[in-house]
Amino acid sequence: MRGLREIMSDDEPGQQKLDRIVRQIAGVMVADVCSIYLKRQDGSLELFATEGLNPAAVHRTRLKRGEGLAGRCAELGVTVNEPEASSHPAFSYRPETHEEVYHALLAVPIERSGQVLGVLVVQNRKTKEYSDEDVEVLQSTAMVIAENLVSGTVAGTGAAIEFSRSQPLVLDGEPMSDGIALGHVVLHEPRIVVTQLMADNPSVEIERLNGALEKLIAHIDDMFEHEHLAFAGEHREVLEAYRMFAHDKSWHRRLREAVEGGLTAEAAVERVQNAMRTRMLRQHDPYWRERQRDLDDLSDRLKRVLAGRITSADEPSSLPSDTILVARTMGPAELLDYDRTRLRGLVVEDGSSQSHVAVVAKALGIAAIGQAAGVVERVNAGDAAIVDAVAGEVHLRPTGEVIAAFSDKVRFRARRQKRYMALRDRPAITKDGVRIGLHMNAGLVVDMPHLRECGADGVGLYRTELQFMLSDSFPRLDKQTQLYSSVLRESEGKPVVFRTLDIGGDKVLNYLRQPKEENPAMGWRAIRMAIDRPELFRVQVRAMMKAAAGQELRLMIPMVTAAAEMPLVRALIEKEVAFLKKHGYTLPSKLLVGAMLEVPALLFELDEFLPQVDFISVGSNDLLQFLFAADRTNGRVASRFDVLSAAPLRALRTLVKAARKHRVPINVCGEMAGRPVEAMTLLGLGIRSLSMAPASVGPVKAMILSMDVGKVTDKVENLLKAGSESVRDELEKFAESQGIELEN
Repeated sequence: MRGLREIMSDDEPGQQKLDRIVRQIAGVMVADVCSIYLKRQDGSLELFATEGLNPAAVHRTRLKRGEGLAGRCAELGVTVNEPEASSHPAFSYRPETHEEVYHALLAVPIERSGQVLGVLVVQNRKTKEYSDEDVEVLQSTAMVIAENLVSGTVAGTGAAIEFSRSQPLVLDGEPMSDGIALGHVVLHEPRIVVTQLMADNPSVEIERLNGALEKLIAHIDDMFEHEHLAFAGEHREVLEAYRMFAHDKSWHRRLREAVEGGLTAEAAVERVQNAMRTRMLRQHDPYWRERQRDLDDLSDRLKRVLAGRITSADEPSSLPSDTILVARTMGPAELLDYDRTRLRGLVVEDGSSQSHVAVVAKALGIAAIGQAAGVVERVNAGDAAIVDAVAGEVHLRPTGEVIAAFSDKVRFRARRQKRYMALRDRPAITKDGVRIGLHMNAGLVVDMPHLRECGADGVGLYRTELQFMLSDSFPRLDKQTQLYSSVLRESEGKPVVFRTLDIGGDKVLNYLRQPKEENPAMGWRAIRMAIDRPELFRVQVRAMMKAAAGQELRLMIPMVTAAAEMPLVRALIEKEVAFLKKHGYTLPSKLLVGAMLEVPALLFELDEFLPQVDFISVGSNDLLQFLFAADRTNGRVASRFDVLSAAPLRALRTLVKAARKHRVPINVCGEMAGRPVEAMTLLGLGIRSLSMAPASVGPVKAMILSMDVGKVTDKVENLLKAGSESVRDELEKFAESQGIELEN
């Protein structure tokens, strides 16, 4: 205690004091680890100091309210003394802390006047139960820390926990679903804290669990009848995967085994949830990060059913008519609990434009922003808020002038959307007479009506793997043929580019055995799988050829890495041509075989590669990801590198020149093609065909109609020659001076 008081009295920053405190306690108690977690305004815990755990986890590791043994200690205000912490149902594994080697854990609340301020934790590698003396020492230490936190002696920590909740504030985030929303904050708090762990009567708990599972499954099945989700699209795929998880027999079996082991139904759900989260977080694949979010959402939902807690969907009147939902994290099904007629916007601290909740938000037409760090702690329920999911900003407690400005902006966007509809049947021709091909991306037959609605020239990218991902087994030849026939029929004579199966990376088929890979995005996927497992590729090609009998068929091969791969692929295609001829089938009237350029290596053998293809399509998402070595699903690095910088633009210019030399048509089908300023730049580089989401066709067409492509080409060339560091800024200024419309 004397040593602690000496530390407190020293004149040094609060963080340094906390670092010294944990070192002091670890030494006195002969502990391998000592950590201090402090409570934040939303009830979550943040790791503020540690001796023994990974130092990089400080201020990065946060536990949701009641999560883990430390969260349980804070929520219930009780001491937790566990000889083998990882076997406890409430244990929560956080890989960034490197705490898996520690077994024994003692946690006591840091509290003052009945208010829990945080948790003090010690851990040891050896399995043991801490003595009463250890508990007493740690409790006394926690009291001293609490006293100094409240008095302000540990300066800086209070400021880190407390934020002004009365002043206007603007937070940056990542747009997840386009739009602008004005309204009032509703805080989302889905978690149920399990207070009773051991069951009095296991048979009763089994009945409770079975009844809750039936209600859960029925509720999820009802989601598909949601009026705003009745149409098909990517959101349906997300919910189908979510529903499959809810129906998973192995999940049900694990839950029942946990109850049979003596736990209450709620504790069993938490135990299985934590165990599965531990396994999933050890995976580096973004696919499993999304699955983990789905699991957490599903488990929290099941605990709410067990607790009899009413969801917001059951009490629609409890929501304001202009709800801005604010959450630390949220699953797609949780979002559907809220009354869509009252929901205007969504702000979450994690999540990205690739996340499942983003897909559902887009389907519902809700403006949504992710990666809004600290937003939960900086708002009160009922605060006025503006979600600007165009600029990626959240305005909290905005002034009257800001509200008036955004109200005008919302009305302007509505008028502009009507104008885009008026452009639907107008060809995309620049002011200097250059015709640009505008195509849309699709992945399911139900996407095809968008072709007429948006006025696209065709389908520049049809992702065939979505059918495989939604099937319980590998789709048979006749089923694939039926699908591709439907797509061609719905296209009404407009061209469709079918991308052959691109499985691997974050696209996993449960029925197809695939090796575990450390870096699946660069692993055994797409063409690499097709060459090694040619029977899968040949069945798909045969189905496409039968579907396109007497019509033009365009096949696009994904993830081509070397020119030498194309002869192997063409040989497989020729075998199918020979097979169909032999058995008297009508062949396509014309067969075009193209490739996606996603791997930078191809840029260095274009003269060998291009003569072997009929067309190429740039997959800008993966190409730029590999060029920058930056995971596009990782919010920390995805936005760090600008696609409108010299390196990627020079790479694309090299490709355009080579394609002209070999007279090979080139198209861009990644996200880059669907944003007006990036699309303008692509046209300036010489690209004349773009493929994008249907909603992007209107804004990009408006941009094309207002531009002189010759002037843009000169500007882009001059910027690249000059080595300008601010290509985006210069192009935006140029567009403004030329009257080019760049609004999204």
